[in-house]
Amino acid sequence: MFCRLYFIVICVFASFCTSAQTKPDYAIIAYFAGGPSKVGTVNPQKITHIIYTFCTLRGNKIFLADTSTVRRLVRLKKKNPKLKVLLSLGGWGGCKTCSDLFSEAANRQAFALSVKRLNENLGTDGIDLDWEYPAVEGFPGHKFVPEDKNTFTLLIQDLRHVLGSNNEISFAAGGFQEYLEKSIDWLPVMQVVDRVNLMSYDLVNGYSTVTGHHTPRYSTSQNKESVDNAVNFLLKQGVPASKIAIGAAFYARVWQNVNNANNGLYQSSTFRNTVGIKAVTASYTKANGFNYFWDDTANAPYVYSPGRRLFATFDDNQSVKLKSEYVKQKGLNGIMFWQIMLDKSYNSLLGEIYQVLK
Repeated sequence: MFCRLYFIVICVFASFCTSAQTKPDYAIIAYFAGGPSKVGTVNPQKITHIIYTFCTLRGNKIFLADTSTVRRLVRLKKKNPKLKVLLSLGGWGGCKTCSDLFSEAANRQAFALSVKRLNENLGTDGIDLDWEYPAVEGFPGHKFVPEDKNTFTLLIQDLRHVLGSNNEISFAAGGFQEYLEKSIDWLPVMQVVDRVNLMSYDLVNGYSTVTGHHTPRYSTSQNKESVDNAVNFLLKQGVPASKIAIGAAFYARVWQNVNNANNGLYQSSTFRNTVGIKAVTASYTKANGFNYFWDDTANAPYVYSPGRRLFATFDDNQSVKLKSEYVKQKGLNGIMFWQIMLDKSYNSLLGEIYQVLK
């Protein structure tokens, strides 16, 4: 009897150890847009990656003006040795010359070599490309042509050839349907990169004259664009779930002159601005005339002030919790967010994500 009991205990213990060893290590990826004085506010224990935004292009080479901030980000590894620090190129309005520049093999090679040297010099761990957007319209006036799609593939392949396997390569991808269909040749690109950071926010953007959810988990009859729509599209293209990181927004998009119908949702309006989640929590309150609503279909919150005729769409603790659970349900790589300096100091969105994924 003792031997049998001992054997059962050993089997249970072994099963527990195996389960612990195979638990997925989900990525929690923070974009960082701030100066050196803000680095100290980042808790590196709750993230796996931090991406500095943004590097620029100087000719055909990557250029970083603020090395001080990046060096401080790298020093966060003392508190979390597993932390990866990546450099991001581009951003909204930051890739004016990308279409022409990267169409030339010599320029791609020079760029890749400059990335390698910069990573070696700073102790950073790779590159995140934020070209907005290959082959479809992005920043007004920036060139885009159908050939960008193949150019992007060649750029990624050249980067991997030069950087080798020691550096990570990721890219920020638009979460909207036109980008998903036209900008990226998904299979050859995903064979090379470590992950795609899916910008499943700004899905109702500053050009929209109708309110809606800018970062919903699920589609509605009025809004097709969503986290789930983009993820399912990628999975159907053969993109591995383990290489998809979905996006959360630590900010709200605000519309003005919104009619008092349907609590401001799906109403004609004029885009006003974006505000960080701190400002939403502090100012977009019941005391200031705003009513909070939750859309069960979209899994998304919003607020509306009938008196001020203002409507705001954003992520909150509940929606990022559900997005994090979605990552686990779908077996995805993880979750990324724009951007960490906008988070609340108390009851933070990052804390909610960490609680679910870690």
